[in-house]
Amino acid sequence: MAHILVIGASRGIGLETVKAALAAGHRVRAFARSASSVGVSAPELEQFVGDAKNAGDVAAALDGIDAVVQALGVSVTELLGPVRLFSDATNVLVPAMEKAGIRRLLAITGFGAGDSRDAISLFQRAPFELVFGRIYDDKDAQEMRIRRSELDWTLVRPGVLTSGAKTGRYRVLDEPSSWRGGLISRADVADFVVGHLEDAAYLRKAVVLVA
Repeated sequence: MAHILVIGASRGIGLETVKAALAAGHRVRAFARSASSVGVSAPELEQFVGDAKNAGDVAAALDGIDAVVQALGVSVTELLGPVRLFSDATNVLVPAMEKAGIRRLLAITGFGAGDSRDAISLFQRAPFELVFGRIYDDKDAQEMRIRRSELDWTLVRPGVLTSGAKTGRYRVLDEPSSWRGGLISRADVADFVVGHLEDAAYLRKAVVLVA
């Protein structure tokens, strides 16, 4: 079993990943500014309060870690201005992992990030850019920094997220010709992430997840 650092652990996919990793028997360090409010309790869980953009916090959180899950998110109010969280946090995390000798990184971005944006239909592209353009421009920078790294990374690009329960019935699209949009629950994204913490099936690849 591995010792996992989940960055962005207090909500969304990050919180679901914490739950799934604990259920699978891993030790988990849940990193977030509001980590103390994570509504999970387990002997193998450590709540670590920190800022993903702070190099000191990130370096301390990496101590003794085997693999990292980066599951950052922004609030609705943050959509109104420039978005730099994803790239700024990644510019801190990647060199910190390289310095610490930790290689495995699963970074959750989204369908529409990087080269998967070309797979969005022309009909959907204009509203996508209008609503999510700032976020995904920053996720593009996030992915580019990870791709330039020496890490054993996987870019996880879920479709439209839902709050449904884990089904285990989802598709992993790892070829650009197969990429498409669709729905998927946060719990199913977490299931994929935890299931691939310690294997090389999608090493240095980007995958799209849809139900």
